[in-house]
Amino acid sequence: MSNKSAEYLKELFGLDGQVAVVIGGAGVLGGAFCRGLAQAGAHIVVADVTDEGCRRRVEELQSLGCKASYCLVDVTNRDSLQACLEEAKKVSGRVHILVNAAGVNFGSRFLDHPEEQWDRVMAINLKGTFLACQVFGQHMVEQGGGAIVNIGSVTSHLPLSKVFGYAASKAGVLSLTRNIAQDLAPHGVRVNCLCPGFFPAEQNRRLLDAERVENIMRGTPMKRFGEPEELIGALLLMVAPKAGSFLTGACINVDGGFTAAWF
Repeated sequence: MSNKSAEYLKELFGLDGQVAVVIGGAGVLGGAFCRGLAQAGAHIVVADVTDEGCRRRVEELQSLGCKASYCLVDVTNRDSLQACLEEAKKVSGRVHILVNAAGVNFGSRFLDHPEEQWDRVMAINLKGTFLACQVFGQHMVEQGGGAIVNIGSVTSHLPLSKVFGYAASKAGVLSLTRNIAQDLAPHGVRVNCLCPGFFPAEQNRRLLDAERVENIMRGTPMKRFGEPEELIGALLLMVAPKAGSFLTGACINVDGGFTAAWF
């Protein structure tokens, strides 16, 4: 790549001087988000529930020559999210980017689905996204702008067996994203939803038995699972101040054609 091309891409997608908080950054997909944003120039604040997981991610990012720190957070607790924001502000005084990637799943037949698991999934996946968008969104409004990316799923659009709470929560995340985007757009805050297809990770690995994998491959035109790094391009478009400057309320499906085969 020529220097001119590299400079052009950096101007479009570069994140130098930006502070990005990645909630769920210790996880598989969250880790990919951290690496992608960090290598585009952002200082990453890894936010998750375990000290060990956060420390490992920060060490990984620093080994790549990137800037990173961390804070512990409980996404179901507003005070915890506020404390995370205050910690992140210590880097440069403000937060430019928020990625809401915390998530849990539970699989069962509908009539056997425990109420406590429904409540847990809804609390982390949907309420956690709502609270984080409020806490960090208020800060971004006060600072004159920012970018929020909420992580949805192909289940935001389509019913999948055995993941009733998860699918309902992710449908809610997409709807919430579109509504928040309209509300915050006049304040320079862009809010978008990234919807991955099937990427084996903590939330779904135990559900991927042979029959389910066969059904997934049958419904995915590209006939394979996604790799976490394949989400980075869409993420960078959503958060980049220049490349994504007119993008808000959008949903990008990175799913190997799964949703295209249905609609």
